[in-house]
Amino acid sequence: MRHLELLAPARDIKIGIAAIDCGADAVYIAGPQFGARQAAGNSVEDIRSLCEYAHKFGVKIFITLNTILYDSELEAAYRFMLDVQEAGADAIIVQDLAVVKLAREGHNGIFKPLRIPLHASTQCSIRTPEQARFLESLGFSRLILERELSLEQIRAIRKAVSCELEFFVHGAICVCYNGQCYLSEMIAGRSANRGACIQACRSKYDLTDASGKVLVRDKALLSLKDYNLRGRLRELADAGITSFKIEGRLKNESYVRNVVRDYSVALDRLVDTDEYYRGSFGSVTGGFTPDTRKTFNRGYTELFLDGRRGKWAAMDAAKSMGEHIGTVTSIGRGYLEIRLCKGVSLNNGDGFSFVSRHGKVEGFRADVCTGNTVRCKILPSLSVGAEIYRNINAAFEKEIERQACTREINVSVRLKTYPENGTWKIHAYATSEDCRIAEIILDAGEQKADNQERMQAMLHSQIGKSSGHYRFAVSEIDAPEGLPFMSSSALNNIRRTLAEKIDSMPLIARPLLNRSLDIPETPAFPSSEATYKQNVSNRLSKELYHATGASSVEKAYELTHSPGAELMRTKYCIRHELGMCPVHQKAADSGPLFLLNNGRKLALHFDCASCEMVVKEG
Repeated sequence: MRHLELLAPARDIKIGIAAIDCGADAVYIAGPQFGARQAAGNSVEDIRSLCEYAHKFGVKIFITLNTILYDSELEAAYRFMLDVQEAGADAIIVQDLAVVKLAREGHNGIFKPLRIPLHASTQCSIRTPEQARFLESLGFSRLILERELSLEQIRAIRKAVSCELEFFVHGAICVCYNGQCYLSEMIAGRSANRGACIQACRSKYDLTDASGKVLVRDKALLSLKDYNLRGRLRELADAGITSFKIEGRLKNESYVRNVVRDYSVALDRLVDTDEYYRGSFGSVTGGFTPDTRKTFNRGYTELFLDGRRGKWAAMDAAKSMGEHIGTVTSIGRGYLEIRLCKGVSLNNGDGFSFVSRHGKVEGFRADVCTGNTVRCKILPSLSVGAEIYRNINAAFEKEIERQACTREINVSVRLKTYPENGTWKIHAYATSEDCRIAEIILDAGEQKADNQERMQAMLHSQIGKSSGHYRFAVSEIDAPEGLPFMSSSALNNIRRTLAEKIDSMPLIARPLLNRSLDIPETPAFPSSEATYKQNVSNRLSKELYHATGASSVEKAYELTHSPGAELMRTKYCIRHELGMCPVHQKAADSGPLFLLNNGRKLALHFDCASCEMVVKEG
């Protein structure tokens, strides 16, 4: 059997706890610095508190240290790793390979053992067996694979390595191979590899040919739809994926709760076999009915999972359009009427979007909804026949907020009663689902219960309740000589005492693979040179590449802004998306193509042998 993990994002401790309550097996979160989302930092004390809560359920907390580091930051990064290890974190997600040397050697004469596992970030752009073997040889316990992979490619990597594999299954997709996008740095001096991406891929562009003719005007031509692989979890697990990752460290709490609950329910169905089990403990009850159609999305795609191209772009709206709900049938003074799709009902405060006659995505908020009539401020660009989408479902948001999920560890209780020296004894023996065992023997008075059936029912109902984060259930009652009479308060005391005893013992967590302390004999970099795409921005990572066989090591793009460098290399292809591919769609060769935005020109190159598109400065 193999454990499977649902890995949730958290912008802060509150969202982290919500993700755990909704069924996450692990949570990834940033510390105060070095995270690839600068706007999502947290104090070490908050990380400590989140770890304490998570570990009650065997949930793991992973810390993102997934930016490239400058020499001046190495000592701070090392101290940060020691701090989060001491705070209880379970692994560190790493982009810069200098961290490997810091973990083994310390910094400037400072060395304390770093026992925490290291996970190679998706920013390492892991998409070949050779890259995977190299990173595993450095001691990484887990590899977070590139999103633009097929199941076949995942299987090939699985055969090449024995460490754990992680794969994104939901959320936003970077159009560029991860860790190798330099467009934001080139445009604004804000590095995606330093957590400061301006999201230029979500901007609107004109597409022109070499003569300057505009082929497509004012579209988000580099913006992709969001991932949704909820229906593909078994195939991914069978291909060798251990951890299913949800993107979204900048998303709000309702988004995280909705998506985590949806995927947790799906994963529960998958592990209801003899092949897999969940990576943490506890059952989730209550709460809302999840629906990822009703939360932020740019439309959904399965991208390249089947090794085939499809319509991947979200050109009309780089932000959430929402769920299609109907068509405008009439517009009056301060109101409009919508022919609603089957099953759709409107709520006061709903948010709507539409594509105007001019091709612009616009939105408005409902004041009052009655049936299919929406009273609101009417936008001049809204017309009869417009398709309407709902990107804020006010009733659903309230349902998520009001109906919180409850997560509890299941505890089985066996009871034995017997008389001893004129007094009844009750022996309670509890086993938690993680195999902690608590045992108590209490006096139960001198009176035998007159109504044995009623007493047995009381034992089941009073002891079989929740205490703290435990859910008790009486599995067996051994009472050959009958049951003593016990009050409800006495039975409740048995349950509380068992909970306290179990709490006094550390949860028996499922172990996390840790190879970070393994020192390989001869790790080998799979090339003779490390280019700017290895993002070498400090002396330690340069030393590591030289030590593993690279004869030359280029500096990171952030340090050089090398002319002619690839700003993006993508599996996504604008020509294919627009039906202009000369290879797959037999279209006439369009010649050179360019993207224009506010006077800035980007050149598109098409590597048809690799079936990839390259973006360079124009």
